[in-house]
Amino acid sequence: MLLLTIVGVEFGGWFMLRVLRGDQPATPFQQAFFRAGHAHAGVLVILGLVSQILVSAANITGVLGLLANGIWVAAILMSAGFFLAAAGKNVTQPNRFILVLYLGAASLTVGVVSLGIGLLTA
Repeated sequence: MLLLTIVGVEFGGWFMLRVLRGDQPATPFQQAFFRAGHAHAGVLVILGLVSQILVSAANITGVLGLLANGIWVAAILMSAGFFLAAAGKNVTQPNRFILVLYLGAASLTVGVVSLGIGLLTA
């Protein structure tokens, strides 16, 4: 499933090209949030892939192994939060979907801490 998120990152890149070329109108605020969403998606998908390798290699199972999935869930939630919080016409501040970004940050924290504990106790 994690590999399928790369398609989402590609779509975000295509959308960013449209914004940068002027084909998709966006305020400076939206441009900043769209860039942040695309960058976070790419970095967190890579971190999610690496974390899955570490979970498997260290044979982390149970609750810690499950919670470590929070890293790749964060890749989806954080990037979606950036894009959704800036969605709309002439938006100059985040809308209520900023909550999705915060949920993604919490998911990343839980995932990284769980992976760290799992690696230390393996």
